[in-house]
Amino acid sequence: MIPSTERFAVIGLGYVGLPVAVGFARAHGDVIGFDVRKERIVALRAGHDETGTFSAEELHRSKLTFTDDAELLRDRTFFVVTVPTPIDDNRQPDLGPLRLACKTVGSVLAPGSVVVIESTVFPGATEEICG
Repeated sequence: MIPSTERFAVIGLGYVGLPVAVGFARAHGDVIGFDVRKERIVALRAGHDETGTFSAEELHRSKLTFTDDAELLRDRTFFVVTVPTPIDDNRQPDLGPLRLACKTVGSVLAPGSVVVIESTVFPGATEEICG
């Protein structure tokens, strides 16, 4: 069980992150959904989900705050990173999105915070790339 004192943020609002953010918002209220794509944030604020998972009404009804401003993450204590790990032409993972997300979270991380990586990565990647 997650303590009610946690303040949640979901990093990456794609087809995995947005449902995670909406779920946390339904269960815990005040949740920040962060994405580096400003156009994604603008669309979500307007009630448009490009994945078609949520209606405008569902998005507006949620307690989600959509932002691309990392400073708004500073008071968060529980981060869920849900960025993609695309594969290049040589079938190697592109860890750029994960690196960027970890840098973003690291810049606002406080002692005692929890970070969950919800991305398809190879064993040891969390420690090697994010640690």
